[in-house]
Amino acid sequence: MHTSTTSTVELSPWSYHELEQATGGYWHGQRVPNGNIKRILTDSRHAEQGDAFLALKGERFDAHDFVANVAAQGCQVAIVTHPIDADIFQLIVPDTRLALGALGAYRRTQCTDLKVIALTGSSGKTTTKEMLGSILSRLAPTLITRGNLNNDLGVPMMLLELRPEHRYAVMELGASHKGEIDYTSKLVQPHVAGILNIGTAHMGEFGGRDGICHAKSEIYQHILPKGKAIVPADDDYHANIKQASSSHQQLSFGEGGEIFATDVVLAAQSSEFQLHTPQGSRAVQLPFAGEHNIQNALAATAFALALDIALDDIVAGLEVATGAKGRLNFIQHGSHLFIDDTYNANPTSMRAAAQVLAKQSGIKVMVIGDIGELGSSAAQQHYLLGRDLVSEAVHFVVAVGEFAPATQEGARSTQYGKKLQAFVNQQQALPFLIQLVQTHQGKSMSFLFKGSRYTHMETLMADLMENI
Repeated sequence: MHTSTTSTVELSPWSYHELEQATGGYWHGQRVPNGNIKRILTDSRHAEQGDAFLALKGERFDAHDFVANVAAQGCQVAIVTHPIDADIFQLIVPDTRLALGALGAYRRTQCTDLKVIALTGSSGKTTTKEMLGSILSRLAPTLITRGNLNNDLGVPMMLLELRPEHRYAVMELGASHKGEIDYTSKLVQPHVAGILNIGTAHMGEFGGRDGICHAKSEIYQHILPKGKAIVPADDDYHANIKQASSSHQQLSFGEGGEIFATDVVLAAQSSEFQLHTPQGSRAVQLPFAGEHNIQNALAATAFALALDIALDDIVAGLEVATGAKGRLNFIQHGSHLFIDDTYNANPTSMRAAAQVLAKQSGIKVMVIGDIGELGSSAAQQHYLLGRDLVSEAVHFVVAVGEFAPATQEGARSTQYGKKLQAFVNQQQALPFLIQLVQTHQGKSMSFLFKGSRYTHMETLMADLMENI
């Protein structure tokens, strides 16, 4: 299995006995390696001397096929489900996917001085995680989930990066199938866990929002004794979430919660508000645009307070936080502004992005790709999105992809239908966007690009920047 998220940090070594103990495996032919193993990895391209290569098996690949290759690269240990004909020490386990989880969990239990936050939600996970990282890493070494390593493979991979000096870990947990969060939160053993919101992402997999709420609520099942549960006060599933987390002390954020915002002022690329908490109130200058990011800041505050972080430290961290790549990044290109929000998308975040664009200056153009994982509701969700986006204070909406026609239908159900242009692919959309710039020659324009990860809307954004 290939992943581009291999870390280069110096990790704590493993003894052969620890590998055996953590996985419940046995050494093939009782051949045991000498010395320690410096890291465990799943990408055969990076395996070298001192590593243990863990051979994952997926629907369309089997990394057992690469064991001979890694042996040739100097890697001396492989974790496999059956003996391989290769000159390499082999730890045999029943299931390498579960072995990866067991190794991550083992590393987690070794970190006795660590405080762990686990968070999930349909939108805002990455930004809230980055805000928490900004708060906590000012105080002590902190491990934060990188990229989208938030599933049943990514979470244990992140846990393997824990080092003795870490004092905090912020773990993002994603749910793309039932039972996944139960599995990953058990590995993570959080002191504080919470749900940010219940949206429509992965609706097809869970059969509606009730199913999504049930799946995400699994995060509360593995909070450590005396730990705390974070609950979104203004989510329409608030009562269900409160019930699911009722066996723990709770802290709520958002309107009607214990941590909330007043005196909100939204600027084009930032915002300010008065932060209210059980520990007092503070004015916050947040370097993020959009009301949804104030909600993310409230969530981050709740998680940090649950770890007994001082309010002044929380505010200081929020005020210097930076967004992840592709999360509302503002790029000035000549006289035009490009907002890169291409990291991912769901219906809620798409609408929030339109509100951010509406605050900008000049001719405002929103360029959107399809939203994935909506199941049978996909066409309807895109229809509603088209209806709502053209009703915002933007001049043009350019929809690209399979569901662009459904988005256009939604736009045409309003008086603003002419604002939206639909294209099947990026190649067809690019000439229109170039022409749009030429038509408005001499005027500044603000573009916002957004879509689900698989649509690669950053490619279209880069192509446009190159051609104007």
